[in-house]
Amino acid sequence: MNSNGGELTGKVAVVTGGSGGIGAATVRRLASEGCTVAVTYNTGEERARQMLAELSGRGHGAFRLSLHDGSTVRALADQVRERYGRVDILINSAGYTQPIAHADLDALTDELFDAMLIANVRGPFSVIRALNPLLQASGDGVIVNVSSISAFTGSGSSIAYCASKAALDTMTMSLARALGPKVRAMCVSPGAVSTGFVAGRDRAALEKIAQSTPLRRVVEPEDVAGAIMACIVNLRTSTGSRLIVDGGRFLV
Repeated sequence: MNSNGGELTGKVAVVTGGSGGIGAATVRRLASEGCTVAVTYNTGEERARQMLAELSGRGHGAFRLSLHDGSTVRALADQVRERYGRVDILINSAGYTQPIAHADLDALTDELFDAMLIANVRGPFSVIRALNPLLQASGDGVIVNVSSISAFTGSGSSIAYCASKAALDTMTMSLARALGPKVRAMCVSPGAVSTGFVAGRDRAALEKIAQSTPLRRVVEPEDVAGAIMACIVNLRTSTGSRLIVDGGRFLV
């Protein structure tokens, strides 16, 4: 990858959930490589705008997006089209979970199940659908969906979260067939990452998880951002596949 940003200069990326965690790390990498980034946020507007002020490059913007509200998805597409006129890269990083013991079936209510399916499956699909014309017009578009090893291990913060990420993986394969040859679709599948995404999971818990993995390293947001960048820049003949970033946790 060109350190002076030559690889992505002139490209426009949309990053959902870009104001924190994996999304924010990805936004910083994209900007450092010359990309103009549209960062979406739901409730973190101040955090998003503060991050934009710190990014290298020019033309970056912050846009509100609620994955539960289709009108904000359509508004995002309109705003991006008007401001940038193109989209070359879409990173679906926004998502939702709530820790629920798998054996406690009663605690996983219909409302919680629906909320996770909407945020982690329907929401990303609606963003892809809205931005597809701009991605197709790019001629070299790429979508990277941030999934999870929960999709194929069946272990994770809740049964609904595991199910939603499995759906995201399968949807990515379907989209890869449907959107080629002008648009690629990939999944990046982290294990436990050092972010505040899962309530109650602190650094000590992450270190304990890491010690059970072959590499014994905590996965940082920057590690996942690096895998996302590989999908964009290096894996140009890959589509419909997933890249695992978990220190080998899925092997345990």
